[in-house]
Parts: sequence; structure tokens; C-alpha cells
Amino acid sequence: MRIAIEGCMHGDLDKVYQTLKRIESQNGTKIDLLLCCGDFQAVRNERDMESLNVPLKYREMKSFWKYYSGREIAPVPTIFIGGNHEASNYLWELYYGGYVAPNIYFLGFGGVIKFGNIRIGGLSGIYNARSYRTGHHEREPYNESTIRSVYHVREYDVLKLMQVEEPIDIFLSHDWPVGITDCGNWKQLARYKPHFEKEIQEKTLGSKAAAQLLEKLRPAYWFSAHLHCKFAAVVQHGEGGPLTKFLALDKCLPRRKFLQVIEIESEPGPYEIQYDVEWLAITRKFNSIFPLTFKNANFGATQLEMEDCRQLVSSRLQERGTKPFEFTPTARPFDPTHSDPNGSFSGCPRNPQTESLLQLLELPYLLDSTPESREGRYSPIAAHSNQRGSLVHNSEDIPIDDVDESELEEEADDACTGSMQRAKKSGLPPPAPILSKASLGGRTTQAMVHVQCRVYDISAMGEDDNKCVGQEPAWSSLDVNYG
Repeated sequence: MRIAIEGCMHGDLDKVYQTLKRIESQNGTKIDLLLCCGDFQAVRNERDMESLNVPLKYREMKSFWKYYSGREIAPVPTIFIGGNHEASNYLWELYYGGYVAPNIYFLGFGGVIKFGNIRIGGLSGIYNARSYRTGHHEREPYNESTIRSVYHVREYDVLKLMQVEEPIDIFLSHDWPVGITDCGNWKQLARYKPHFEKEIQEKTLGSKAAAQLLEKLRPAYWFSAHLHCKFAAVVQHGEGGPLTKFLALDKCLPRRKFLQVIEIESEPGPYEIQYDVEWLAITRKFNSIFPLTFKNANFGATQLEMEDCRQLVSSRLQERGTKPFEFTPTARPFDPTHSDPNGSFSGCPRNPQTESLLQLLELPYLLDSTPESREGRYSPIAAHSNQRGSLVHNSEDIPIDDVDESELEEEADDACTGSMQRAKKSGLPPPAPILSKASLGGRTTQAMVHVQCRVYDISAMGEDDNKCVGQEPAWSSLDVNYG
């Protein structure tokens, strides 16, 4: 199976799919799947842009609307997670995962699915210490605070992923696991991104939640984006234990390393996206404590037994099949011939895919419940104030244009990195263990995919580029070629 991995999409679907076609043509190969590591920007229309946390000058329609409307069809099955520049209103409709357009599947705020016999997991959003132990309290229309916090990783979603026991082949996160730089050539990274060096040295560059998941799940591959650079590493899980090959990729721009194509061993095709039994069982078990106010979930209040949930899911999927429910539009697509903000806000629509999945799992629909209806009166200012001080207004954006890398200093505070000092002030416990080549305990279970693979290192191609350059790094053991 040939899988293409893309860093930050930023709505440039046309450019990425054109690049894939060029790779297929020049190498005489077929790419079976595209994975995107966040900042996908599934913007359907002008109103969706109101939920996109980017400066006004970057609010551009891009090309997703063509695929949503059916004018274009994704030529390759595409699976993506959310980042920190998303049409958050649309992704909330598909919190549990689902098709945002034909052949383009959102993995959900946290999720696991199968593609053929390859098991793919992912965590959407970026880590923020102040929001981590809150519930999903944000609702449209978002204010200046909630338009940012809506994409913050929550402990509830991480806890669900921590329940996964069966091997994961590929895992996606937007920001990097904290400590991953210890397992690669961090000095080269610091030369390219000098503003990262302090956080690399202090072991604060990245997500504590992602580091937790990496230590627990130990997938064969882990792909990330967010920091707009390419970085490779290999994590050895204990002496003689399995390896995780980590790769972060750039965003889709000319002469940037935003795309990688790997070959992995799998069952012969054709391949389809399928529901994962274990993950749906976990979803059923933990939905009763789904936190929809500022208050965190009561993790000890789950009443359903995992084995009972699994039996129900297996029975239901045996009856209807394992394919996800089909794409159904819930808003008018953008019309380039007519400017229309798509009307005033009228509430969060219920996506038929989500309704059907919840009916399958015998679960209630909760996504349109308001914080007021669930628990007391909601105050967006109080909800985002960290409960100990005043509202924080710092930006969380890695600059979209990268015109001046010095801008990273001004915006790094909340861009998934944070400092040990801020963690203490927010009342969090000590940070998760820092990853290193020798610090992780050994789990002997190997994922289904062999760790050896063939890699094509593709630099971004602009309109004037006539070819792509392929290389084959020796990506084995702890010896990484950064070509």
C-alpha cells in the first residue's frame, strides 16, 4: 500500500491532489491513500470562515468548497485530523468522525478507523494547558475566546484513545509529542528554526498529551505538522521493543517539504475506509460522561462494560457492514458568482452521519446541547479564564505565511508548547515523561506494519515546477537520513 502524508493543508486541496497525480505519473505508481495532519480548512462557504481562527487577511475560500459541492471529487481517499486553523463549526458536526465531502474523511476530535487492514488513529487540535481539563463547552457563534479554545485538545478525548489496546499502525497529531526532538537531529532543527532551541532545551516543545499517547500506543508510524518544517525521528520503546518512526512535515508551498509517500506491507486491495470495532466500543462506553460544559468529565462514572459494548458494536456492524455512513451536505456550498454569507447563524445543524452513527451505537445525540441546559449558566469569559486569573488573549498561531520567522517568538506562548512554569501556575500536575531513545518501557506487541518501508521524499511543487525529486532515506533503527 502506498500512502501519501501531507503536513498542513490550509485549504489547498487542488495543489496537493495535482502533486499526487504528478508523482503517480512520473513514478508509474498508484497512491492508495492521503493522510493530512491538520489545518485542513474544510470551509464550505463564507459563513464557515467566521469559525476559522486566522487573521482577516488570510480568510480565503481556497478549494475545499469544490469537493464539498461535488464539482470536484478527491482522486485519492483522504483522511485528516483537525489542527488550529479549521472551520470548527463544521468539524463539530462530525465530532465522532465522518465524511466532510465525498472520499474525504475526518477522523473526529479523536478516533481510530481502518483502511484495508491498516489501523489509523488520530487526535485533532493542539495542546493548551488551560483548556486541557475542561469540557467541550464552546458553541457557535464563537467569540474571541472560544474560537481558539474550540480546537484545544481535551483530556476526555485523550483518555478515550488511552483505552486502545489493539496495535495501531499509523497515528496522526497536529502538534508534536513533547520530547520527540530528543530522538532526532534536534541541532539541525534548531539551525532551521532557531526560535525553537530554548523550548527544545527546556523539553517544552510539543504536546504532553501526544507524548502520553505515543508512550501508550507505540504505533509503527507517527505523523505531525503544525511547526511548518520537516523533522524525522525514531523512538525505541524499551530495549528490544518496537520502533515508532516519527515524521513532521511542512505546509503546502513551493519548495517546501510538505509531502511524503511511503510504501507499507498490507493485504492486497482494493482498500476501503471502515469503522473500527474497538474504537466504536470505546466511544459507546465513554459517551455517558461526554463533558459538554466547562467542567471536565467524571472519569469514574462510566457504567457500561467494555466487553458488552464490543459485542453490541460487532453485532451491529455485522448487520449493516463496516463502511461509514455516506456523506450528506448540511450547508449550501460557496458560489463564486454570488457573494452570500449563507444567512445568519441559526444553530448547529445535526449532521445525518453523526445521527446515524449514534443510532447504531444506541447513544443519544448531545452535540447541540447548550452549556446552560447541561449544567448551570455559561459564561464564555469565565470559562476561558483558567479560573485563577484574567482572560488570556495571547495568539496561538504559528504564522501562516512564515514571512518572518521572528514572529514565532511573539506567538509561541500558546502554540502547543507552553513552559513548565505556566503549567505549574495553571494547577496542572508535573509534565508527562519526556521521550528519549531509552526512557520508554518495553511493550513487545508489534504493529501489523513492518518498520521497513520505501520512502519518496517530495518537496513542494509550485505552478512553475516541472518535476518532483525522489530520494530514499535509510529510515531504519535509530539512523535517520534527513535528505
